[in-house]
Amino acid sequence: MKRIYYISLAVALVTLAQSAWAQEQPRRATRQRPSEAAAEASSVANLTERAKIKHEQESKKPAHIVWERIIYRMVDLMKEESNAALYYPVQPMADRQNLFTLVFKLLSDGKITAYNYLEGGEVFTEAQKKDFEEVLKKLQILYTKQGNSFVVDERDIPGQEITQYMIKEGYYFDQATGTFQTEVLAICPILVREDFYYGNATKEALFWLQYDDLRPYLSREMIMTSNYNNALTYTMEDYFRKTLYQGEIVKTVNMMGKSLAGQVGNDPEALKHAQDSIEAQLKGFNQQLWIFNDTIVAPQEATKKPAKTVTAKTETVKPAKAPKPKSSTKTEPTRSVRRN
Repeated sequence: MKRIYYISLAVALVTLAQSAWAQEQPRRATRQRPSEAAAEASSVANLTERAKIKHEQESKKPAHIVWERIIYRMVDLMKEESNAALYYPVQPMADRQNLFTLVFKLLSDGKITAYNYLEGGEVFTEAQKKDFEEVLKKLQILYTKQGNSFVVDERDIPGQEITQYMIKEGYYFDQATGTFQTEVLAICPILVREDFYYGNATKEALFWLQYDDLRPYLSREMIMTSNYNNALTYTMEDYFRKTLYQGEIVKTVNMMGKSLAGQVGNDPEALKHAQDSIEAQLKGFNQQLWIFNDTIVAPQEATKKPAKTVTAKTETVKPAKAPKPKSSTKTEPTRSVRRN
């Protein structure tokens, strides 16, 4: 009986220890479909009527463009420090999120439209709309469909794998205002996924997005643009409007429809020379619009005040008067008549 008692007591102590150890261990995240609470957390707030009107006014292109050039840049978020503002934080942190997380949420809510990536060029038509559900299936992301929107857990958003963006820029001169401006026209996220077995990285262009659709939402997202000043003083819209990013030119719109590598070849030196020449052309065109005159121009004679004429006055010279004899204080005694 004592042996049975001690065995049951030992089993009870072991069971109690296992349950206590299990409570102390952190719970592992379960890979289940997101709930309604997660759907509310992953959605983006709707635009107000005032924001819509402002967006429509800002998206209007000037009607007096007499010169324009379209350029495609490949922006690498892992090379330049200024480009890191679009990559960090990789996972949403408080009220901050990176660019692709915002884009993914907007697409899942059905607030913006994605378009197919074509080799010949982007086409923003109804026939080229990208089905976002196909993107989720291709990336093997768990989702729940609620009406026209898709609910995805924030941990499943592949924000850390979007390390490059292709940006379509427009440089134009507006004759009406006499200004030379740069504008972002479209953005294409590039998925860079590493193969853990072979160690190779594969790149895939996901889809094209019109910048005018993103502009009102980018104006509400604050980002950090400096390691020396951690205050969130810029929005994503300010970041693109001020062209704070850096990237290499990969293509310019030309009559042949070729990329820069297709025109000059794959030689790194030839590509670098072609990129520098395009940058110099843009800079030179902007400088030729203005005339900088540093010489000092003498004032015209008409603006001078007439000089005063000085006339010599003739003065009559008066003769000098003879000095009066000074009266001596000593008086000589007068002689009397009797003495004479």
